[in-house]
Amino acid sequence: MSNNPEKKLMRTFLVLICSLALACVALGEEQGKKKEEKPKKKGAQAGQVSEPTGKAAGKPTGTGKPEKVGKATGAGKPAEVGKATGAGKAVAAGTKVKPQHFNLANKPKPEVAPAVTFQQNRHIEGSQNWQGSNYTVFRNYSSEWHDQGWWRQRYNRIVVIGGGAYYWNAGYWYPAWGYDQANSYYPYDGPIYGYNDLPPDQVIANVQSALQQQGYYHGEVDGLLGPLTRAAVADYQRANGLVETAAIDQPTLESLGMS
Repeated sequence: MSNNPEKKLMRTFLVLICSLALACVALGEEQGKKKEEKPKKKGAQAGQVSEPTGKAAGKPTGTGKPEKVGKATGAGKPAEVGKATGAGKAVAAGTKVKPQHFNLANKPKPEVAPAVTFQQNRHIEGSQNWQGSNYTVFRNYSSEWHDQGWWRQRYNRIVVIGGGAYYWNAGYWYPAWGYDQANSYYPYDGPIYGYNDLPPDQVIANVQSALQQQGYYHGEVDGLLGPLTRAAVADYQRANGLVETAAIDQPTLESLGMS
């Protein structure tokens, strides 16, 4: 056996190289195992995160609850008719107002509603500008003076209210000038649209009550179509896009829910 020192040194060097190689292989295998363990660990975490998501399922935000539409603009709320600035609550479109019966004094009140002076063949001022079939009776109206016999022969329904007689014709009440020549009091000279078969003073009182509730009329419910009531009617008509007649006409009563 050779005792050459160079060969011994070479063997030692080879052993060291082999040992170092084995150590590197072992270290590589250990690192590979660690890398395989990491995805498994992440998989477990993913399962834990999905658990609260599963609990929240079926309760998405806002689902199952009515959506609040147009909170700032008022969208989604029923349209209101006749609500003017500073006025009270208006009647919703399509709402019907039940007629009421009011206990009225049934006497002249010239201090609140001055009497109109009769003028033969008088026409309603400005009515020629009221377009549409709903205003034909106002455009065609003309004051007439006749005695009781004349009125009774032509109209079978005549009522005397507050010192004035009114005759019924085709859905409207009209002043029967001259029916009672000794005592005639009319705060308004023109047609009054009929409502629920009520006499003219009750029609006016119902209109006054409706306008009072909506903040347009601030006077007494007295059944007299005087200046204060007519001004309130005109304000309501103006606020609701109706023809400004200041009279009790069909479109105004329908807008108020009285039809």
